[in-house]
Amino acid sequence: MAVIGAGAAGLSLVHRLCAPAPGRRPDVTLIDAPPGPLRPPERTWCFWGEPGGAYDEALTASWDRLRLRGHAGDTVDCTLAPTRYKMLRSTDFERLVNARLDAAPHLRRTTATVDGIDDLRPGAVVRGTTEGGTPLRLRARWVFDSRPPRALPPARTLLLQHFRGWFVRTAQPCFDPAVADLMDFRTPQPAHGLSFGYVLPLDPCRALVEYTEFSPQPLDDTGYDRALHHYTSQVLGLGAFEVTGTEQGVIPMTDARFPRRTGSSAFRIGTAGGATRPSTGYTFAAVQRQSRAVADALARGRPPLPPPAYPARSRAMDGVLLRALATGRVDGTRFFTQLFREAGPERMLRFLDGRTTCREDFALGLRTPVLPMLRTAAELPWLRRRPDTRARGIPAGGRPGHEETGPPAPETGPLA
Repeated sequence: MAVIGAGAAGLSLVHRLCAPAPGRRPDVTLIDAPPGPLRPPERTWCFWGEPGGAYDEALTASWDRLRLRGHAGDTVDCTLAPTRYKMLRSTDFERLVNARLDAAPHLRRTTATVDGIDDLRPGAVVRGTTEGGTPLRLRARWVFDSRPPRALPPARTLLLQHFRGWFVRTAQPCFDPAVADLMDFRTPQPAHGLSFGYVLPLDPCRALVEYTEFSPQPLDDTGYDRALHHYTSQVLGLGAFEVTGTEQGVIPMTDARFPRRTGSSAFRIGTAGGATRPSTGYTFAAVQRQSRAVADALARGRPPLPPPAYPARSRAMDGVLLRALATGRVDGTRFFTQLFREAGPERMLRFLDGRTTCREDFALGLRTPVLPMLRTAAELPWLRRRPDTRARGIPAGGRPGHEETGPPAPETGPLA
């Protein structure tokens, strides 16, 4: 079998397929893009999980407490025990997984630009050009493609989650390493959508500080820098600090339907296969679920169609929320602050990860602005799904939960 792309989705699947287990392991060819624009930049993923996870030894940091700050400065504290909010840098993830794969006896690696996948029924042929310029024709029983789509599928609603983050080092201790700020709404709000700060402390003097917006269009460099200068100086009051690194990304938040199967033997995985949560951008945990399901199906001799990353109920709720935010029918800052406060942090965090039950989702719905949400739900079936030119060239990334993305979308953030 062939896996296209050596980012989070591709490496996670290969890691599962090559893990030691009883019985014969499949022969796997991992096709990575050559160095250049087809490879995603360094980025950060964040996700929830219990201690002792598969990638814990590569984590940059983790927290068992989260905080949400309202526009007026009121706080909602979230205790996560026994789970933790984990921060994983893509370079550390790749280093760990590649070291484990070095000894995999059934893995072959190649570097090539993939041009297309031909369906053979059964099987498929991956066509491309190797790094040395020679043609590539690789026949495989199953092909898993994690490349971001050239354009997003038609949708009824598309907002962009766009952000820039600074890794900062302050002159004086300014951060509590025990608490991460998931959403800080003490930022100036845009005319359409919402904005918030996001702070992942690494120690008392170091943190990743991000400015994030949900809005129709990204900002320019001046806009992001102005917002970050305001947030770090006027809101956080950091005083003197040094910027040691930056991250920036754009994540489409859309109710588009991402096909998981593109041929009799070809499948899409990662964000290309719908692993990014439409209302939040979280992806990494869903990629792990998809990878486990595909590996289990192959081990049982079943067709390895990646399962939906989120239940149909969750996707429907996301569609309503996105439309309500895009039309301005709900105030995003008030919406999220009220939900966290009234529904309880534990339930909200499960909702963000797509793991709530039907009863919990119904209870959450009752804590939203009911009339605007009902109006939005009633109109959705009558809206046509349309392509959006803003999506051209914008990879469908995942955020902290971000996933397999291409330039320019590193992943980090609260709703990544």
